[in-house]
Amino acid sequence: MDQRANNIASQFDIQGNILDIKPLGNGLINDTFKVQTDGADDYVLQRINNAIFRDVELLQHNIECATAHIRKKLAEAGETDIDRKVLRFIPCKTTGKTYWTDGNGYWRVSVFVKDAFTYETVNPEYSYYCGKAFGRFEAQLADIPDKLGETIPDFHNMELRARQLHEAVKADAAGRMAQPEVQAILADLLPFEEEMCKAERLYREGKLPKRICHCDTKVNNMMFDAEGNILCVIDLDTLMPSFVFSDFGDFLRTAANTVAEDDPAVEKVDFKMDIFEAFTKGYLESARVFLTPLEVENLPYAACLFPYMQAVRFFADYINGDTYYKVKYPEHNLVRTRNQVALFHAARRNVPAMKAFIASLSC
Repeated sequence: MDQRANNIASQFDIQGNILDIKPLGNGLINDTFKVQTDGADDYVLQRINNAIFRDVELLQHNIECATAHIRKKLAEAGETDIDRKVLRFIPCKTTGKTYWTDGNGYWRVSVFVKDAFTYETVNPEYSYYCGKAFGRFEAQLADIPDKLGETIPDFHNMELRARQLHEAVKADAAGRMAQPEVQAILADLLPFEEEMCKAERLYREGKLPKRICHCDTKVNNMMFDAEGNILCVIDLDTLMPSFVFSDFGDFLRTAANTVAEDDPAVEKVDFKMDIFEAFTKGYLESARVFLTPLEVENLPYAACLFPYMQAVRFFADYINGDTYYKVKYPEHNLVRTRNQVALFHAARRNVPAMKAFIASLSC
Protein backbone atom coordinates (compact mmCIF):
# COMPACT_ATOMS: atom_id res chain seq x y z
CA MET A 1 0.00 0.00 0.00
CA ASP A 2 1.38 3.39 -1.01
CA GLN A 3 2.14 5.40 2.15
CA ARG A 4 1.31 8.72 0.50
CA ALA A 5 -2.10 7.44 -0.62
CA ASN A 6 -2.71 6.13 2.89
CA ASN A 7 -1.81 9.51 4.40
CA ILE A 8 -4.12 11.33 1.98
CA ALA A 9 -7.06 8.96 2.53
CA SER A 10 -6.57 9.37 6.29
CA GLN A 11 -7.34 13.09 5.99
CA PHE A 12 -10.98 12.20 5.31
CA ASP A 13 -13.65 11.04 7.76
CA ILE A 14 -13.44 7.41 6.71
CA GLN A 15 -15.09 4.88 9.01
CA GLY A 16 -12.91 1.90 9.97
CA ASN A 17 -9.23 1.19 9.50
CA ILE A 18 -7.60 1.32 6.07
CA LEU A 19 -6.45 -2.14 5.04
CA ASP A 20 -5.33 -1.59 1.45
CA ILE A 21 -5.31 0.96 -1.37
CA LYS A 22 -5.12 -0.18 -5.00
CA PRO A 23 -5.53 1.54 -8.40
CA LEU A 24 -9.10 1.47 -9.72
CA GLY A 25 -10.19 1.73 -13.35
CA ASN A 26 -8.37 3.35 -16.25
CA GLY A 27 -9.69 6.91 -16.30
CA LEU A 28 -7.97 9.43 -18.55
CA ILE A 29 -8.50 12.53 -16.37
CA ASN A 30 -8.25 11.65 -12.67
CA ASP A 31 -6.08 9.12 -10.81
CA THR A 32 -8.43 6.76 -8.97
CA PHE A 33 -7.88 4.22 -6.17
CA LYS A 34 -10.04 1.84 -4.16
CA VAL A 35 -9.62 2.11 -0.41
CA GLN A 36 -10.43 -1.12 1.41
CA THR A 37 -11.34 -0.85 5.11
CA ASP A 38 -12.44 -3.12 7.93
CA GLY A 39 -15.61 -1.04 8.33
CA ALA A 40 -19.00 -1.22 6.66
CA ASP A 41 -17.86 0.67 3.55
CA ASP A 42 -14.97 0.80 1.15
CA TYR A 43 -14.10 4.07 -0.54
CA VAL A 44 -12.89 5.64 -3.77
CA LEU A 45 -9.92 8.00 -3.53
CA GLN A 46 -9.40 10.35 -6.47
CA ARG A 47 -6.78 12.89 -7.39
CA ILE A 48 -8.62 15.74 -9.11
CA ASN A 49 -6.97 16.95 -12.30
CA ASN A 50 -6.83 20.65 -11.46
CA ALA A 51 -5.04 21.41 -14.74
CA ILE A 52 -8.45 20.80 -16.37
CA PHE A 53 -10.74 21.63 -13.44
CA ARG A 54 -9.01 24.75 -12.16
CA ASP A 55 -11.64 25.82 -9.65
CA VAL A 56 -11.80 22.81 -7.33
CA GLU A 57 -14.00 24.67 -4.85
CA LEU A 58 -16.61 25.24 -7.59
CA LEU A 59 -16.22 21.69 -8.87
CA GLN A 60 -17.01 20.18 -5.49
CA HIS A 61 -19.74 22.75 -4.78
CA ASN A 62 -21.54 21.63 -7.94
CA ILE A 63 -21.19 17.95 -7.05
CA GLU A 64 -22.23 18.41 -3.43
CA CYS A 65 -25.34 20.43 -4.33
CA ALA A 66 -26.39 18.00 -7.07
CA THR A 67 -25.89 14.81 -5.08
CA ALA A 68 -27.64 16.30 -2.03
CA HIS A 69 -30.61 17.32 -4.18
CA ILE A 70 -30.86 13.89 -5.81
CA ARG A 71 -30.55 12.21 -2.41
CA LYS A 72 -33.43 14.36 -1.11
CA LYS A 73 -35.55 13.48 -4.16
CA LEU A 74 -34.90 9.75 -3.68
CA ALA A 75 -35.79 9.92 0.02
CA GLU A 76 -39.01 11.81 -0.71
CA ALA A 77 -39.94 9.17 -3.27
CA GLY A 78 -39.48 6.42 -0.68
CA GLU A 79 -36.50 4.87 -2.49
CA THR A 80 -34.42 2.33 -0.64
CA ASP A 81 -30.69 1.60 -0.85
CA ILE A 82 -30.07 5.27 -1.60
CA ASP A 83 -26.29 5.04 -1.11
CA ARG A 84 -26.14 2.90 -4.25
CA LYS A 85 -28.33 5.31 -6.24
CA VAL A 86 -26.40 8.54 -5.74
CA LEU A 87 -22.73 9.17 -4.96
CA ARG A 88 -21.75 10.27 -1.42
CA PHE A 89 -18.59 12.27 -0.81
CA ILE A 90 -16.74 12.23 2.51
CA PRO A 91 -15.69 15.46 4.25
CA CYS A 92 -12.14 16.24 5.25
CA LYS A 93 -11.57 15.86 9.01
CA THR A 94 -9.98 19.29 9.47
CA THR A 95 -11.90 21.52 7.05
CA GLY A 96 -15.25 19.81 6.53
CA LYS A 97 -14.82 20.27 2.78
CA THR A 98 -15.14 17.36 0.36
CA TYR A 99 -11.62 17.88 -0.98
CA TRP A 100 -8.14 18.19 0.49
CA THR A 101 -4.85 19.42 -0.90
CA ASP A 102 -1.36 18.42 0.14
CA GLY A 103 0.19 21.24 -1.85
CA ASN A 104 0.95 18.92 -4.76
CA GLY A 105 -2.57 18.05 -5.77
CA TYR A 106 -6.26 18.00 -4.85
CA TRP A 107 -7.96 14.86 -3.54
CA ARG A 108 -11.46 13.66 -2.68
CA VAL A 109 -13.07 10.52 -1.29
CA SER A 110 -16.47 8.98 -2.04
CA VAL A 111 -18.20 5.85 -0.79
CA PHE A 112 -17.55 2.86 -3.06
CA VAL A 113 -20.81 1.64 -4.61
CA LYS A 114 -21.05 -2.03 -3.74
CA ASP A 115 -21.99 -4.75 -6.19
CA ALA A 116 -22.20 -2.30 -9.07
CA PHE A 117 -20.96 -2.58 -12.63
CA THR A 118 -20.24 -0.37 -15.62
CA TYR A 119 -20.36 -1.47 -19.25
CA GLU A 120 -18.55 -0.38 -22.40
CA THR A 121 -21.08 -1.89 -24.81
CA VAL A 122 -22.72 0.55 -27.23
CA ASN A 123 -25.75 -1.14 -28.79
CA PRO A 124 -29.45 -0.22 -28.89
CA GLU A 125 -30.17 -1.86 -25.54
CA TYR A 126 -27.49 0.02 -23.61
CA SER A 127 -28.14 3.20 -25.57
CA TYR A 128 -31.74 3.04 -24.32
CA TYR A 129 -30.47 2.61 -20.75
CA CYS A 130 -28.15 5.57 -21.26
CA GLY A 131 -30.94 7.78 -22.53
CA LYS A 132 -33.20 6.80 -19.65
CA ALA A 133 -30.47 7.31 -17.03
CA PHE A 134 -29.23 10.68 -18.24
CA GLY A 135 -32.75 11.95 -18.86
CA ARG A 136 -33.68 10.98 -15.31
CA PHE A 137 -30.51 12.61 -14.00
CA GLU A 138 -31.44 15.90 -15.68
CA ALA A 139 -35.04 15.61 -14.49
CA GLN A 140 -33.91 15.13 -10.90
CA LEU A 141 -31.87 18.33 -11.12
CA ALA A 142 -34.37 20.41 -13.10
CA ASP A 143 -35.60 22.17 -9.95
CA ILE A 144 -32.34 22.38 -7.99
CA PRO A 145 -32.41 25.63 -5.96
CA ASP A 146 -28.64 26.05 -5.74
CA LYS A 147 -26.63 28.15 -8.18
CA LEU A 148 -24.07 25.99 -9.99
CA GLY A 149 -21.17 27.24 -12.11
CA GLU A 150 -19.33 26.06 -15.21
CA THR A 151 -16.45 23.79 -14.22
CA ILE A 152 -15.02 24.25 -17.72
CA PRO A 153 -16.23 27.67 -18.95
CA ASP A 154 -17.79 27.67 -22.44
CA PHE A 155 -17.23 23.91 -22.72
CA HIS A 156 -19.92 23.43 -25.39
CA ASN A 157 -20.22 27.01 -26.68
CA MET A 158 -20.41 26.74 -30.47
CA GLU A 159 -20.00 30.46 -31.01
CA LEU A 160 -16.70 30.34 -29.13
CA ARG A 161 -15.51 27.33 -31.16
CA ALA A 162 -16.41 29.16 -34.38
CA ARG A 163 -14.43 32.23 -33.28
CA GLN A 164 -11.47 30.02 -32.42
CA LEU A 165 -11.55 28.53 -35.92
CA HIS A 166 -11.58 31.98 -37.53
CA GLU A 167 -8.67 33.04 -35.32
CA ALA A 168 -6.73 29.91 -36.30
CA VAL A 169 -7.36 30.55 -40.00
CA LYS A 170 -6.23 34.16 -39.70
CA ALA A 171 -3.06 33.35 -37.74
CA ASP A 172 -2.12 30.28 -39.84
CA ALA A 173 0.47 29.51 -37.17
CA ALA A 174 1.62 26.23 -38.72
CA GLY A 175 1.44 27.39 -42.34
CA ARG A 176 -1.20 24.82 -43.23
CA MET A 177 -3.84 27.07 -44.80
CA ALA A 178 -2.21 26.70 -48.22
CA GLN A 179 -3.07 23.00 -48.32
CA PRO A 180 -5.89 22.40 -50.85
CA GLU A 181 -7.68 19.98 -48.50
CA VAL A 182 -7.63 22.52 -45.68
CA GLN A 183 -9.26 25.06 -47.99
CA ALA A 184 -11.83 22.48 -49.09
CA ILE A 185 -12.78 21.55 -45.52
CA LEU A 186 -13.09 25.20 -44.54
CA ALA A 187 -15.38 25.80 -47.52
CA ASP A 188 -17.47 22.81 -46.42
CA LEU A 189 -17.80 23.92 -42.78
CA LEU A 190 -18.43 27.66 -43.03
CA PRO A 191 -21.87 27.59 -44.73
CA PHE A 192 -23.30 25.77 -41.68
CA GLU A 193 -21.75 28.01 -39.03
CA GLU A 194 -24.76 30.27 -38.47
CA GLU A 195 -27.16 27.31 -38.30
CA MET A 196 -24.96 25.48 -35.78
CA CYS A 197 -24.74 28.56 -33.51
CA LYS A 198 -28.53 28.55 -33.11
CA ALA A 199 -28.52 27.48 -29.44
CA GLU A 200 -26.61 30.54 -28.24
CA ARG A 201 -28.92 32.85 -30.20
CA LEU A 202 -32.05 31.20 -28.78
CA TYR A 203 -30.58 31.52 -25.28
CA ARG A 204 -29.94 35.26 -25.71
CA GLU A 205 -33.51 35.67 -26.98
CA GLY A 206 -34.79 34.05 -23.78
CA LYS A 207 -36.27 31.08 -25.65
CA LEU A 208 -33.84 28.35 -24.59
CA PRO A 209 -32.98 27.64 -20.94
CA LYS A 210 -29.77 26.28 -19.51
CA ARG A 211 -30.21 23.14 -17.43
CA ILE A 212 -27.93 21.27 -15.07
CA CYS A 213 -26.38 18.67 -17.36
CA HIS A 214 -23.83 15.90 -17.04
CA CYS A 215 -21.88 16.95 -20.16
CA ASP A 216 -20.04 13.63 -20.51
CA THR A 217 -22.76 11.16 -21.48
CA LYS A 218 -20.84 7.96 -22.09
CA VAL A 219 -22.26 4.49 -21.57
CA ASN A 220 -19.60 3.74 -18.92
CA ASN A 221 -20.66 6.74 -16.83
CA MET A 222 -23.58 4.92 -15.27
CA MET A 223 -23.66 1.99 -12.88
CA PHE A 224 -25.86 -1.12 -12.91
CA ASP A 225 -26.67 -3.70 -10.27
CA ALA A 226 -26.23 -7.44 -10.80
CA GLU A 227 -29.76 -7.71 -12.25
CA GLY A 228 -29.04 -5.05 -14.90
CA ASN A 229 -31.01 -2.25 -13.22
CA ILE A 230 -29.61 1.27 -13.47
CA LEU A 231 -28.27 2.45 -10.12
CA CYS A 232 -26.74 5.87 -10.64
CA VAL A 233 -24.86 8.24 -12.91
CA ILE A 234 -21.18 8.69 -12.06
CA ASP A 235 -18.18 10.83 -13.10
CA LEU A 236 -19.73 14.18 -12.18
CA ASP A 237 -16.80 16.53 -12.82
CA THR A 238 -18.37 18.08 -15.93
CA LEU A 239 -21.73 18.59 -14.19
CA MET A 240 -22.66 22.20 -14.97
CA PRO A 241 -25.25 24.51 -16.51
CA SER A 242 -25.59 23.83 -20.23
CA PHE A 243 -28.18 23.25 -22.92
CA VAL A 244 -29.75 19.77 -22.87
CA PHE A 245 -28.24 19.43 -26.33
CA SER A 246 -24.93 18.76 -24.58
CA ASP A 247 -26.05 15.49 -23.00
CA PHE A 248 -28.12 14.45 -25.99
CA GLY A 249 -25.77 15.33 -28.83
CA ASP A 250 -22.48 14.35 -27.23
CA PHE A 251 -23.63 10.78 -26.57
CA LEU A 252 -24.74 10.33 -30.18
CA ARG A 253 -21.54 11.83 -31.58
CA THR A 254 -19.59 8.78 -30.43
CA ALA A 255 -22.28 6.11 -30.03
CA ALA A 256 -24.03 6.64 -33.37
CA ASN A 257 -20.88 6.78 -35.50
CA THR A 258 -20.29 3.54 -37.40
CA VAL A 259 -16.51 3.91 -36.87
CA ALA A 260 -14.15 5.48 -34.32
CA GLU A 261 -13.71 9.24 -34.49
CA ASP A 262 -10.18 8.96 -35.89
CA ASP A 263 -10.84 6.19 -38.41
CA PRO A 264 -9.40 7.37 -41.76
CA ALA A 265 -11.98 5.32 -43.71
CA VAL A 266 -14.34 8.26 -44.14
CA GLU A 267 -16.41 6.31 -46.65
CA LYS A 268 -17.44 4.00 -43.77
CA VAL A 269 -18.75 6.82 -41.58
CA ASP A 270 -22.51 6.77 -41.13
CA PHE A 271 -25.08 7.76 -38.51
CA LYS A 272 -26.72 4.80 -36.77
CA MET A 273 -30.42 5.48 -36.57
CA ASP A 274 -31.02 2.44 -34.35
CA ILE A 275 -28.76 4.00 -31.70
CA PHE A 276 -30.49 7.36 -32.11
CA GLU A 277 -33.92 5.80 -31.72
CA ALA A 278 -33.00 3.75 -28.66
CA PHE A 279 -31.25 6.63 -26.88
CA THR A 280 -34.00 9.11 -27.75
CA LYS A 281 -36.75 6.77 -26.56
CA GLY A 282 -35.07 6.31 -23.18
CA TYR A 283 -34.16 9.98 -22.87
CA LEU A 284 -37.66 11.27 -23.58
CA GLU A 285 -39.26 8.71 -21.27
CA SER A 286 -37.32 10.34 -18.42
CA ALA A 287 -36.80 13.93 -19.53
CA ARG A 288 -40.04 14.90 -21.26
CA VAL A 289 -41.51 15.91 -17.88
CA PHE A 290 -39.37 19.07 -17.83
CA LEU A 291 -38.33 19.68 -21.45
CA THR A 292 -39.92 22.55 -23.37
CA PRO A 293 -41.40 21.90 -26.84
CA LEU A 294 -38.51 23.93 -28.32
CA GLU A 295 -35.94 21.68 -26.66
CA VAL A 296 -37.65 18.54 -27.95
CA GLU A 297 -38.01 20.04 -31.42
CA ASN A 298 -34.27 20.74 -31.58
CA LEU A 299 -32.96 17.33 -30.50
CA PRO A 300 -32.13 16.46 -34.14
CA TYR A 301 -30.19 19.73 -34.29
CA ALA A 302 -28.22 18.53 -31.24
CA ALA A 303 -27.35 15.29 -33.04
CA CYS A 304 -25.84 17.39 -35.86
CA LEU A 305 -24.30 20.04 -33.63
CA PHE A 306 -21.83 17.85 -31.80
CA PRO A 307 -20.03 16.27 -34.76
CA TYR A 308 -19.91 19.74 -36.32
CA MET A 309 -18.48 21.28 -33.14
CA GLN A 310 -15.90 18.53 -32.79
CA ALA A 311 -14.93 18.85 -36.45
CA VAL A 312 -14.36 22.57 -35.89
CA ARG A 313 -12.24 21.88 -32.81
CA PHE A 314 -10.09 19.21 -34.49
CA PHE A 315 -9.72 21.41 -37.58
CA ALA A 316 -8.70 24.53 -35.65
CA ASP A 317 -6.14 22.49 -33.74
CA TYR A 318 -4.70 21.11 -36.98
CA ILE A 319 -4.39 24.63 -38.41
CA ASN A 320 -2.75 25.80 -35.17
CA GLY A 321 -0.14 23.05 -35.37
CA ASP A 322 -1.69 20.42 -33.05
CA THR A 323 -1.32 22.35 -29.80
CA TYR A 324 -4.34 20.94 -27.89
CA TYR A 325 -5.17 17.35 -28.83
CA LYS A 326 -2.55 14.65 -28.63
CA VAL A 327 -1.67 13.31 -32.09
CA LYS A 328 -0.02 10.05 -33.13
CA TYR A 329 1.04 11.25 -36.59
CA PRO A 330 1.18 14.61 -38.43
CA GLU A 331 -2.26 14.40 -40.07
CA HIS A 332 -4.09 12.85 -37.11
CA ASN A 333 -6.23 15.95 -36.43
CA LEU A 334 -6.98 16.29 -40.13
CA VAL A 335 -8.18 12.66 -40.24
CA ARG A 336 -10.34 13.33 -37.17
CA THR A 337 -11.76 16.41 -38.90
CA ARG A 338 -12.66 14.49 -42.06
CA ASN A 339 -14.35 11.84 -39.93
CA GLN A 340 -16.47 14.30 -37.96
CA VAL A 341 -17.42 16.31 -41.05
CA ALA A 342 -18.64 13.07 -42.64
CA LEU A 343 -20.62 12.23 -39.50
CA PHE A 344 -22.13 15.71 -39.47
CA HIS A 345 -23.37 15.31 -43.03
CA ALA A 346 -24.66 11.80 -42.30
CA ALA A 347 -26.60 13.13 -39.31
CA ARG A 348 -28.06 15.99 -41.37
CA ARG A 349 -29.30 13.52 -43.98
CA ASN A 350 -31.17 11.72 -41.20
CA VAL A 351 -32.84 14.79 -39.69
CA PRO A 352 -36.23 14.09 -41.35
CA ALA A 353 -36.15 10.52 -40.00
CA MET A 354 -35.14 11.81 -36.54
CA LYS A 355 -38.04 14.28 -36.50
CA ALA A 356 -40.48 11.60 -37.61
CA PHE A 357 -39.30 9.24 -34.88
CA ILE A 358 -39.62 11.88 -32.15
CA ALA A 359 -43.11 12.74 -33.40
CA SER A 360 -44.05 9.03 -33.23
CA LEU A 361 -43.10 8.92 -29.54
CA SER A 362 -45.61 11.62 -28.64
CA CYS A 363 -48.53 9.82 -30.26
